[in-house]
Amino acid sequence: MAATEPLPLSGLTVVAVEQAVSAPFATRQLADLGARVIKVERPDGGDFARAYDTAARGLASHFVWANRGKESLALDLKDPRGLEVLHALLDGADVFVQNLAQGAAARLGLDAAALCARYPRLVAVDISGYGAGGPYAHKRAYDMLVQCEAGLVSVTGTPERPVKAGIPAADIAAAMYAFSGVLAALLRRGTTGRGGPVEISMLESLAEWMGHPLHHTVHGGEQPARTGLAHAVIAPYDAYATADGDRVLLSVQNDREWGRLAREVLERPELAGDPAYATNAARTRGREETDAVVAGVLGKLSADEAVERLEAAGIACARLNSVAQLAGHPQLAARDRWREVGSPAGPLRALLPPIGLPGGPEAVMGAVPALGEHTDALLRALGMTDARIAELRGDGVIA
Repeated sequence: MAATEPLPLSGLTVVAVEQAVSAPFATRQLADLGARVIKVERPDGGDFARAYDTAARGLASHFVWANRGKESLALDLKDPRGLEVLHALLDGADVFVQNLAQGAAARLGLDAAALCARYPRLVAVDISGYGAGGPYAHKRAYDMLVQCEAGLVSVTGTPERPVKAGIPAADIAAAMYAFSGVLAALLRRGTTGRGGPVEISMLESLAEWMGHPLHHTVHGGEQPARTGLAHAVIAPYDAYATADGDRVLLSVQNDREWGRLAREVLERPELAGDPAYATNAARTRGREETDAVVAGVLGKLSADEAVERLEAAGIACARLNSVAQLAGHPQLAARDRWREVGSPAGPLRALLPPIGLPGGPEAVMGAVPALGEHTDALLRALGMTDARIAELRGDGVIA
């Protein structure tokens, strides 16, 4: 592939009426791959994720993460004049994405079914918490609530205490299914000439990610136990303290690996064939004894020594890194994954998106927009005069 070739979504226009994480993170994936993304926000403060925190040099970390590379149009959709502007944009758009509260888009005529009937080539995405029908359709849905409803919290944490995931797993799951759904619908449009609706719910997305514990429970009749950093059905598979205060996680996937661990890491070859340890079933039954043996050895080594010994034996292992250690991870540095993106607060570090297109152009990593930064330019491109723009701004329809 020649480096001068465009990114795969170059030339596509996406209009998004979005907020929080699920829709913004989905459309950021499209922007990274070359699509033009027009983010429609309320004039009075915009996407409420802008105000979550001020950790990114005065900007909200969620917003910086999920909204780079977009154009911000501050538009009041409850005013007919604002809705008219949106439809002028949709007339030339390829994709529309919304994650308004359930029923809000339909009241504005912006649900996927209505828009696809009006614009046959449009791919229109509805992202909701629980889906359009059923008893939960109008229930408020935030990430942590959906993590609870989907059972993720019930399998995360320690035996004594369930905990939520440390990232917005329900939002991210919905975002990535919305992203892949858009790509699939665009491929179908290339064959049929028609777009069509795409429906994504946070609950159904996260329920799919619950595949292992769900199938284990449905077909085995028992929910996997919460085991902290340990694995519910494999031992040893846990994080162990080292002499220098760090923790190293190791995973023994089969009995051959246990033999290597016993001989080369624990330096206790007799454990390789000991019936109390020789099989995974035995090690899991005697998890406390197994962990005690491993912990006793690793606790006398530094983290560097433990990792070196484990890797020499071919045992999968990892350091239990902090977020700051992730930011300075040598693998990310060696692979040149960090870039800078513009923002109203100046340049900010950001990771290249994980989808690589070797031999082609690098992903677009545009600036994080200020609220309404592109309003005037977008309206002028639609043929609106400066006098009309000033009138709408004076009436609070735009910002």
